[in-house]
Amino acid sequence: MTAALYERLGQTYQQARRADPRIAALLAAAIADARSVVNVGAGTGSYEPADCHVVAVEPAAAMRRRRASSAAPCIAGRAEALPFDDASIDVAMAVYSDFHWSDRVAGIAEMMRVARRSVVLLTVDSANADSYWLIRDYFPEGRELFAPLSDLLAMLGGATARPVMIPEDCHDGFVQAFWKRPHALLDPKVRSSMALFGRMPTHDVDRRMQRLRADLADGTWKERNQTLLGACTADLGHRLVVWTRPS
Repeated sequence: MTAALYERLGQTYQQARRADPRIAALLAAAIADARSVVNVGAGTGSYEPADCHVVAVEPAAAMRRRRASSAAPCIAGRAEALPFDDASIDVAMAVYSDFHWSDRVAGIAEMMRVARRSVVLLTVDSANADSYWLIRDYFPEGRELFAPLSDLLAMLGGATARPVMIPEDCHDGFVQAFWKRPHALLDPKVRSSMALFGRMPTHDVDRRMQRLRADLADGTWKERNQTLLGACTADLGHRLVVWTRPS
């Protein structure tokens, strides 16, 4: 993403992108008893563990400025060139950042290089992008926001991947969190921290939101998404990927 986009997203990112405790618990279990963690593409640090030494790496000054004073120390840096020695940190983690890197192959290679024990990534599989009605029916550009999980697994030979179900009341404000709360997305404040909308001209976003508003008003949205109405969680392509260094 461009520096200007990071600056706009950063204005509301810390408030909107709060850790959901159910997702955080899955990450914590994957990190387990690690004594040191590097958070790559750390943003404002919402999913960083509190019970071990953490160093955050974030390229965008706008994000670094908005980290809480109590957050882990954060250095300017890129996934593609991590400033750490080989196998020097127990766990290298990345939360919803790998599809924003300029060179995903290089970033993954760097995480594998510095991780003494494991690499833990929370990502979104682009193959499942159309399972979300917002992308399927209104913003097909969202398919390009993510990357194929198959590519990631090929880079991380021997890694495991498990689905991360998104609850209907997800606390984190990423774009798929509102799969059962479509009216919330009509609010520009709710959308203000989402890269999908930040990449597009405002007038184009507004035009498509008017379509969504109309579909909600006349029942079209409900008719298209009947299967969601009774669900408490949804599989929207979110995946927890764990690679363990061979012994």
